[in-house]
Amino acid sequence: MSGEFNLIEKYFAHKQVNRADVDIALGDDCALISPPPGYQIAISTDTVVLGTHFLIEADPAAVAHKALMSNISDLAAMGATPAWFSMALTLPEIDDAWLTPFCNAMFKLADEHGLQLIGGDTTKGPLSISFTIQGLVPTGQALTRGGAKVGDSVYVTGQLGDSHAGLSVILQSELHSKRYAKELVERHFYPQSRIGVAERLRGIATSCIDISDGLVADLGHILKRSNVAAEIDVALLPLSAEVIEFCGEHNLAQQVALQSGEEYELCFTVADEKKSKLAKVEQQTGCQLTYIGQIVSPQSSQNVSQLTLLREGQPLLSDDPILQAQGFDHFY
Repeated sequence: MSGEFNLIEKYFAHKQVNRADVDIALGDDCALISPPPGYQIAISTDTVVLGTHFLIEADPAAVAHKALMSNISDLAAMGATPAWFSMALTLPEIDDAWLTPFCNAMFKLADEHGLQLIGGDTTKGPLSISFTIQGLVPTGQALTRGGAKVGDSVYVTGQLGDSHAGLSVILQSELHSKRYAKELVERHFYPQSRIGVAERLRGIATSCIDISDGLVADLGHILKRSNVAAEIDVALLPLSAEVIEFCGEHNLAQQVALQSGEEYELCFTVADEKKSKLAKVEQQTGCQLTYIGQIVSPQSSQNVSQLTLLREGQPLLSDDPILQAQGFDHFY
């Protein structure tokens, strides 16, 4: 048996009980699944690469959690329930000390979400992990980026900025001694799942996206797809006590919250007549849902997707450093 098949047999095969809708998983050229009637399949692919998404010294368990959670977050953004995933893993060598904690963490998170590994590929080369994830959503009930309407309220889940602050600690050794540095690094690698919130937002939210490239950039995708504009009040952004302490003052923490990528929180919009339902969602999930602004009419066709930032209801001054906040782009 070749090294590749030994690798699959040792680390990935027979690690999970088959879901009822999985007919054939690992071991054939393709997996076979039988999705239930009345559902659509949501599919997403994400890749994490050594040197871009994590450093060589990163805990492999943390890498696995972050990599798979980024895919789970894409399902949450669509209101889909996780079902199956496949993985393409490229390794410089077979390293038990790395693979064992990686696989243990990956299967733990998968099992928590009812996700089954149904296939993939392993190759030799620079370390990278690609997941393709599939989930189920009742037909016609998927959350999308294109449904926001003028007058809708804009909300976010959880708190913003912790992941960016944690990444700063990872990349800048002089920040390691700052208060809450360890906690913020932990939050960078271990974002919380928002699947439970997203499932309950079906029929409530008019649009939704997960915050992977920063609030400014990702809300911009909703605005563009929905042909609307928005006003966001930075004083309303939900900030943890730890990120405020780490940044040293509120204004800097607000800037971090606007640009922080890999948060994997949700940004969504809700019409006025559905806002009363959010209290029950909070109660059922224990997740904080925070109002941060409104969807407004574009001033002209050139202002579609324009995002105006306010502070306590007043437009920010042109020299305010927070106006420089941008999201993450892989190629810039």
